[in-house]
Amino acid sequence: MAVTTDRPIEVHTWSTPNGWKIPIMLEECGLPYRIVPVNIGKGEQMAPDFLAISPNNKIPAIVDPDGPGGQPISVFESGAILQYLGRKTGCLYPTDERARVMVDEWLFWQVGGLGPMLGQAHHFRIYAQEKIPYAVDRYTEEAKRLYRVLDRRLDGREHLAETYSIADIACLTWVKFHEKQGVALDGLPNVRRWREALLARPAVQRGFSAI
Repeated sequence: MAVTTDRPIEVHTWSTPNGWKIPIMLEECGLPYRIVPVNIGKGEQMAPDFLAISPNNKIPAIVDPDGPGGQPISVFESGAILQYLGRKTGCLYPTDERARVMVDEWLFWQVGGLGPMLGQAHHFRIYAQEKIPYAVDRYTEEAKRLYRVLDRRLDGREHLAETYSIADIACLTWVKFHEKQGVALDGLPNVRRWREALLARPAVQRGFSAI
């Protein structure tokens, strides 16, 4: 059963692929929230108040005033937050165990592989002060491999699991910026179709615009 609340969830985040996941999820589920900007360019993720809710000093983190038992709870790590919000609302996270396992597989594929590898490709291609050919080639090629995995998964499917889920949200915020990772979508028709369909969702658009 979906849980409703009038008290907004605090979303401590910034405009990054991981940071956008949570506003998108909240928009999809129709929960009230308030963005608390954490400017990682200025090192605000190292502030003691933020470290109290995100001990790994990474965005995003949330504070839900209506947590379990009606008591506040803080949650860090984007995958854990998506799962928490899915359980809290019954939105985009199935209760059937087989269906949930499928969502979890692709969620953890993203947080353990797609995100870190695409992030490294993005970093070494664009932000590294010294362009290291080995690093650029290594992470760009791994990014391309992961996109091929994604394309095969989406062959004949609209979504990564049986229905639109937190796994799609988790992957979309990275795939949106494929060009910065050195990946063209030519030859990846399933990724292109899936990406365009999700980016056209009003809640996704609102989520991206929230930060």
